[in-house]
Amino acid sequence: MQIFWKCLLLVLAMGMAAAQACGPAFARVPPKPATEVTRAANAAVYQQLPFADTQDFEDAQRGFIGRPETLTIRDATGKLVWDLESYKQFITLEAEAPDTVNPSLWRMSQLNMLYGLFQVTDRIYQVRGYDISNITFIQGDTGWIVMDPLITTEMARAALELVTTHLGERPITGIIYSHPHVDHYGGARGIVDEATAARIPIVAPEGFMEHAISENVIAGNAMSRRAMYMFGPFLPRNAQGGVGSGLGMTTSTGSQSLIPPTISIGTTGQELVIDGVRMVFQMTPDTEAPVEMNTWFPDQKAMWMAENVTSTMHNILTLRGAQVRDALGWAWYLNEAIELFGSEMEVVFQSHHWPVWGNARAVDKLRKHRDVYKYMHDQTLNLMNKGYTGEEIAEMLELPPELEQNWSTRGYYGTLRHNVRAIYQRYMGWYDGNPANLNNLPPVPAARKYVEYMGGEAAIVQRARADFARGEYRWVAEVLKHVVFANPDNQEARELQADAFEQMGYQAESGPWRSVYLQAAQELRDGIPNIPGGSATRGPDVLRAMTPNMLFDYLAVRLNGQQAMGKTIGLNITFTDMAPGSQAAFGLTVNNAVLNYGQPLGAPDACLTLNKSTLAAIMLGLMTMEQAKDRGLLVFTGRLEAFVDFMSLLDTFAPLFPIVTPRDEDCG
Repeated sequence: MQIFWKCLLLVLAMGMAAAQACGPAFARVPPKPATEVTRAANAAVYQQLPFADTQDFEDAQRGFIGRPETLTIRDATGKLVWDLESYKQFITLEAEAPDTVNPSLWRMSQLNMLYGLFQVTDRIYQVRGYDISNITFIQGDTGWIVMDPLITTEMARAALELVTTHLGERPITGIIYSHPHVDHYGGARGIVDEATAARIPIVAPEGFMEHAISENVIAGNAMSRRAMYMFGPFLPRNAQGGVGSGLGMTTSTGSQSLIPPTISIGTTGQELVIDGVRMVFQMTPDTEAPVEMNTWFPDQKAMWMAENVTSTMHNILTLRGAQVRDALGWAWYLNEAIELFGSEMEVVFQSHHWPVWGNARAVDKLRKHRDVYKYMHDQTLNLMNKGYTGEEIAEMLELPPELEQNWSTRGYYGTLRHNVRAIYQRYMGWYDGNPANLNNLPPVPAARKYVEYMGGEAAIVQRARADFARGEYRWVAEVLKHVVFANPDNQEARELQADAFEQMGYQAESGPWRSVYLQAAQELRDGIPNIPGGSATRGPDVLRAMTPNMLFDYLAVRLNGQQAMGKTIGLNITFTDMAPGSQAAFGLTVNNAVLNYGQPLGAPDACLTLNKSTLAAIMLGLMTMEQAKDRGLLVFTGRLEAFVDFMSLLDTFAPLFPIVTPRDEDCG
């Protein structure tokens, strides 16, 4: 994630104006208190879970070395990158859970607020609470080997400064990326300069660069918008707003980098010695990421589980959107880790949350996580084969007590309900088999029919208000969706649906679920946040790393098919920065309202010679063609009007499109 972590690749670089939802203008509406139903539901959590078990608090503070008294980090321009102080104002170890926060999520937020430098075991240290992820420092013979250097360069640099303050100055002698999500590599340039990066080993799983760039490119705008809901960056940080994501507190917002690996790991059992430290790798593809690897440190008897085991149930399908992950494969690789290293491991540590010590506890944690993914998979398939749909299975399935009462497999990030639906989707797709759902009406015309059949807007709102008073918030949110989509100007319906979302957010154990509900409530009351567009701080490294295929696939997605009908355009593009032996010249054609690319054309309308970064900058609106020519970055021949025509066919995606209300074009 973004955020808005893991998602913001190209989207905010467009500098687009915020999309406007249908409906009236809004004044800021304050959040509501918890209802009696919500207070009772949250109070009941204390009886349902083992709050007397405080082992996690002991583990999260074990090995503590030091921390700054305050943790607010700004970039060179003064822009805020990280602010833990806003959370510290109300989340403390002594504070009881407010009635607007699920006590289990509150407990996790208290744990995630235990920040600073910690020793994991001999030669292994972690800085926690400096981003949504941890940064790990392995003490080599001459310097530090860094594992997963956070999202931003500012935070990685701040973490290194903390380590230097307490443990002394040492050079960086290696970097290891466990997988290609930005919270595990984006800060690398904060700890090494170009010269150092060129001479040290930078290790990653095979396929790292491809997936670091490609996972969120062509669907990046939609993912980023949904990430705003998932992580709630526009929510106030207080007991009625954001209290953390469950996986960590939140994500840093500074400069992101991407230094390519120099060593690729592709085989389980492959060994490396870096700066005197032995490590053995276990490949775990298609688990938490398309490529990922665990690392065994035999001399320390320490097992690094990347993001495959943390202190929460993870996502089989993240709410921001992605391809469905393989729950069965995930369980299989956890079992393999136990079989390969379980007899020797004395500590398990990872890229989020805190370690677990002792062989019995370490192996038990891996077994519990193996079994939670296997149980969800097997029982979803069991019920699916009995004819139940994903929605039904999500409502029916419960974890066995051994897993349900285990803190580290609770749904603080992923949840049982949305993971079950994802597993069903992986096998069966979106269609539930009922022909009534094969070719539904779109949301707006369907909503108008629902409202008509149910006696009109006023009648629905009146009955929904009675259901709200009974605490039937799920139903209230569902039924009022039809009123809002039929008539987004119905302020009473919007406010009541917002109230229902808000109470569901207050009751949610999952950080993302809480954020999703509260962000929805905020947008129903106040409208879509109006934030200025800006340049992507992550751009240069990302643009350099994009392959021609990635660039052209992204352009093809931006092509407006309706406007391209009847058009025929041919372009030749030659890149000046391709590696020797790689294809450098390409032909692009627009025909049949489709953009295709391949070998150069014999008679193109225009020819461009430039590097990949320049083309990307032009296509993203970061640079004009005239600016590129003036700077000597582009050689252009042929018909200028053909290229201008081509550019006019490319859509720019508004980063803030409506979600809980219809789009303007649907309101007529």
